[in-house]
Amino acid sequence: MNTIKLFGVERCHKTKYYKTFFETRNLDYVFLDVETNEDFAKELRNLYENRKLNSPTITIGKKKLRNPSDTNLIKWIDKLHSFLLKVI
Repeated sequence: MNTIKLFGVERCHKTKYYKTFFETRNLDYVFLDVETNEDFAKELRNLYENRKLNSPTITIGKKKLRNPSDTNLIKWIDKLHSFLLKVI
């Protein structure tokens, strides 16, 4: 089970930015292309009351982040890692 999910579209420059962000930091994440997979699109729509495809959206555990800054993203990744260490 991946606790970091990136909902986006492969051709989107913001999605590419977040993929690079995770990969250059060796962070385990899953990319869910909402343009090519209707199940991923449905999962993303269910995150928002307006049911729109607001991408890119990142979920870290139960936290939903829409176009987060690097600082905010790092903050939530650190919280996830702290939680996982407590569980172990």
